Amino acid sequence: MVNDLGQFATRIAIGLGIASHGTQKAFGWFDGPGPEGWAQFTESLGLKPGTTYGTIGAANELTAGALIALGLGGPLGPAILIAQMLVAAETVHRKNGFFVQQGGLEIPMLYAAAALGLASTGYGALSLDRAFGLHDKLRHPILTTLALGGAIAGACTVLAQRELPVTSEAPPESGLET
Repeated sequence: MVNDLGQFATRIAIGLGIASHGTQKAFGWFDGPGPEGWAQFTESLGLKPGTTYGTIGAANELTAGALIALGLGGPLGPAILIAQMLVAAETVHRKNGFFVQQGGLEIPMLYAAAALGLASTGYGALSLDRAFGLHDKLRHPILTTLALGGAIAGACTVLAQRELPVTSEAPPESGLET
């Protein structure tokens, strides 16, 4: 029972935490930017059109958070969260180092690690997956692998579509000029 309480507490903290970030973006709650501000920020990251990518990002955080907090959908919620954190880490946080004080990778890494733990271990007895008899069906290693692989592929697809600014810097001289 202690393990189940630990999984429940983890799910609530991670699920509600990331869902609240989604509400900041989708609705402007909790001093968030709202959909227009979030779309502008998303576009500034090179994810164009910002309205589309911003809406997807907010929906990902709301969906992942709800699924994780409820303990529903097996590895789907954690996989969505991992994809979201991979994109956030690359587009916003990596350039700032590790620590949260400088806007670094610390928080997205912790969210992704917690999501990986939940995807790997399941949601425990105090979950809707258990209540609906879905736990054993959704905890199959192949399904978990596919969900996590899909998350990585999805994040890579989004990042590949990112429009990075063109720099006007000249390439370094190679010394091979004739």
